Parts: sequence; C-alpha cells; structure tokens
Amino acid sequence: MLTIKEHKVLGYEKVIEGINPEANLHCFIAIHSTRLGPALGGTRIYPYHSVDAALEDVLRLSKGMTYKSSVVRIGLGGGKSVIIADPKTEKSKELLYAFAEVVNYLNGEYLAAEDVGSDTEDMMVIREKTPYVAALPIETSSGDPSPYTARGVFKGMQAVADHLWGHPSLRNKKILIQGMGHVGSKLSRILFWEGAELIVSDVDKESLHQISILEGAREIDPEQVFDIECDIFSPCALGGILNQETIPRLKCKAVAGSANNQLEQVEDGLRLYQRGILYAPDFIINSGGIINASDEYEPNGYDPRFSRDKVNGIYDTLIEIFQRSKAQRRPTDVIAMELAESYLKDGIGKRTHPIHLGD
Repeated sequence: MLTIKEHKVLGYEKVIEGINPEANLHCFIAIHSTRLGPALGGTRIYPYHSVDAALEDVLRLSKGMTYKSSVVRIGLGGGKSVIIADPKTEKSKELLYAFAEVVNYLNGEYLAAEDVGSDTEDMMVIREKTPYVAALPIETSSGDPSPYTARGVFKGMQAVADHLWGHPSLRNKKILIQGMGHVGSKLSRILFWEGAELIVSDVDKESLHQISILEGAREIDPEQVFDIECDIFSPCALGGILNQETIPRLKCKAVAGSANNQLEQVEDGLRLYQRGILYAPDFIINSGGIINASDEYEPNGYDPRFSRDKVNGIYDTLIEIFQRSKAQRRPTDVIAMELAESYLKDGIGKRTHPIHLGD
C-alpha cells in the first residue's frame, strides 16, 4: 500500500513524499545537499495542520542541516524527514515500519535520527527495517544526541557571555528557556548547576512544574516568553518564532537556543541586529547532536571523548562569528551563512571515507 512520489524543488537534490494509509503514514523526506557526504537529519513527528505546512517545514529544516553540517565539518550533507502524526496518540510500530520503507527507497542518501516527536527507541524500531539510522542506544552507536546538543547550547551561551560581558560565566544571569523537551530540560539542569537564574516555559504544565521545583525556576505561560526581561532568551521548541511581530517585544540582550530555524524570515536576523540583540545562529549553537551522531562514522568508530571536544569547539566558532559581526557591522546570521556556503563551495570537510552502517 506504500506509494512514493518525488517532488521537484529548486535548490534541493531530492524531495519525496511517502503515503501508506494502512499504517497511517504520510511523510516527507527532503535532501538538500550531499555535496559533503550523505544527508543526516532527524525524523520529526508532528501533527501539522496541513500537508503544505509539513512540506514547508521539511524543506526549511533540511536546508538548515546542510549549513549545520558544513560549518562543523563532519563530512555529512543536509536532510530531514517529517511524519504528519500526533506522536502521543498516533505513533505506532506499523507507522515506523512503513516510514523505514521510505528511508530504504533513498538507498543511503539519507540517514534518519531522532527529533521532535521521536526518540532513540523509535529509531531502534525503524532500524529493524532499514540500516540507514543513526544515534541508536547501542554500544557501537552514539545514542541520544540531546545531551550533546544541550552541552553545545551551553558553550554557545558562554560565548555570548564572553562577548557581551567579558567573561564566560553565566552565574546570576537571567536565562529564559522556551521549551523543556529533550534538550531544554537538559540545558536547564546544566544552567542550574552553573548558578543561572532560570525562567522556564512549556505547553506541558505538569512536566514544567516538576522541573521548576527541582531547579528553583520561575514558570511562565508560553504567551509571555517574548515579554519577560532576561539576559538570554533561549528558544528550545519549534522554529519560526523570531519574526517582525515577536522581535520588537523581546526584552533580552541575546538569543541563544537549540530550536532549528528560529528566524521566520531572512530579514529577521537584521531586525535582531538593529535592536542590538546578539544572535547565536541556530545551526551553529545547536550542532552538538549531529556532531555526536556523525562520530559513529569515523574510521575507528564512536568515541564520546572526540564528540565532547568537538562540541566544546562551538564556543570558539561563535566567538569568531561574533567578532566578525562586530568588526564588519553585519548580522551574525549573515556571517554564519557565508561561512557555511564557502565550505560547501570549496568542499571543505568533505567525507573522505565511506560510511560503515554496522551489522
């Protein structure tokens, strides 16, 4: 019952749509670029309000993955997948098996991993039907990427602090985290031990309350996140939240979070810059997870120490971008995009050895 349709989209190498009514599957996989290596990107399971919204999201996300992989030079390309479903009520083994068939159709051009609405256990189910899966909870794999993503965001925040206040310490800094999922909750725990003053928000009120009790955080409603005074605003939920309506409301000195595609439009980076708000480009600060997952494909296999050290390097990358932005008087996102595109153009970081998918 599976049908696969290819869509021609300008600027993308391959975009496919998979439908299997019996398994309740309707998905898209977008491969933006494999110039530097096979495309690796998460599988987002989300109840999109329309098919067009799902397609728009997968295109935006896959392009972001290209730039992310390019900047951190991990020998991978950019891809992403989305499944139109409610992960709380519609996720099933049958749906994941059917999705695996769609992944197989691409024959290794795309490697799936966890994302919003999916986890490493889901990846294990998908792995039963396809070898093209990363970040599995097994000895030879990198496992849950979220601790590394959270660590990378923390290092990015330290770079922000160093640039703005002359020291990387986040102690007593007021940090507002929007979204307390896989990454946001781990980030808040790191920041708690660093002595930050936390403000937290999430649509899941019960989980939010438990976290706020453990970490002495102030809870706020999701509608308030753009109107609360803080030092650093950290978007760790879905993307597109920084736009011409929300940016004027921000009462922060910097934006540094794990969400993908935080800027709704290209012009929004300039809007932040004109307001004097330092922006840590999302595809750099949130690259810790893919850095860790990519380490599975090193010739000597996965080594968490290698991943740790490379994730810590996010600090240096952002410091360089902040300094260039200040010297050139241009938005940080523009500087970061130019850096990524130059690596793509010149093939810097291109994979030199094949990917080993294990047994």
